[in-house]
Amino acid sequence: MRFIAIIPARYASTRFPGKPLVDMAGKPMIQRVYEQVKKALDEVWVATDDVRIFDVVEAFGGRAVMTSGEHRSGTDRIQEAYSKIGGDFDVIINVQGDEPFIQPEQIEALKNCFDSKDVELATLVKAFKNEDGFDALFNPNSPKVVINKKNEAIYFSRSIVPYIRDAHHTGWLDKHTFYKHIGMYAYRSDVLSEITKLPQSSLEKAESLEQLRWIENGYRIRVGYTAVETIGIDTPDDMERAIAFL
Repeated sequence: MRFIAIIPARYASTRFPGKPLVDMAGKPMIQRVYEQVKKALDEVWVATDDVRIFDVVEAFGGRAVMTSGEHRSGTDRIQEAYSKIGGDFDVIINVQGDEPFIQPEQIEALKNCFDSKDVELATLVKAFKNEDGFDALFNPNSPKVVINKKNEAIYFSRSIVPYIRDAHHTGWLDKHTFYKHIGMYAYRSDVLSEITKLPQSSLEKAESLEQLRWIENGYRIRVGYTAVETIGIDTPDDMERAIAFL
C-alpha cells in the first residue's frame, strides 16, 4: 500500500495564534512535527493557509501546499491539499501540526490498521494510567474514546465516558480502562473524499470533534493502540511544558 502524510497547519488558532511557527529550542514547531513524520514516511507535506508557514516549511527543506482559509476542519484541509498534490496513494495520514513528539512507531501502528480492505478510517488511542490522575482524565482538551470488541471507535467525548456509577470519581481509573485519543487519522483516499462532502452533524457540533460526523454517518473507525505519550500543544502554557520536556 502507498501512504502519504499531510500535516494541516493554520496560523489563526483561537487559543494560540501563530502556534506552528513558535520556536522550540531552535526550530519552529512545524519543523519538529515534519521531521518526526519523515522518520516513518517518505511522502510528507504541510497543508497551510498562511504564506508565513509555507515559507518556513520550504526554508527548512520541507514540502508545503497552500489551502483555503475557510476550512471547517483539518480533514477538509487535507482533502484540498491531497487534490492539489496528486499521486496515486491508497491511504492519507493526517498528523496534527501541534504534535511535535509524535513517534515513528505510532505512525506504523496507524498504518498497520489497514490490514483489511474493509478498513475505512483509523486513529490512535492510548490508555490512561493511574499515575495520570483524575485531572488528566477530566481534561476536556483530551478527548476520550469508547471502543468496541472489533477495535473500532464507537464514540469520542470531551467528557469522561463511560461514567462509573458505583465508585467515587477518584477511583475510576482503578475500575475501568479509559482511552485517550491521539490526534492522528488515516483515511482511504476514496473515503476521505466522501466524508468531506458530509454536512456537519449534531454530535460534531456539540463536542467540537469532527470524527463524530463520520460515526454519525455510519463510517467505521479502526483503532490502533500506542503506549507512547505525546504532548499536544493547544495553549502557550502547553508550549512551555513541551519545551521543558524537549
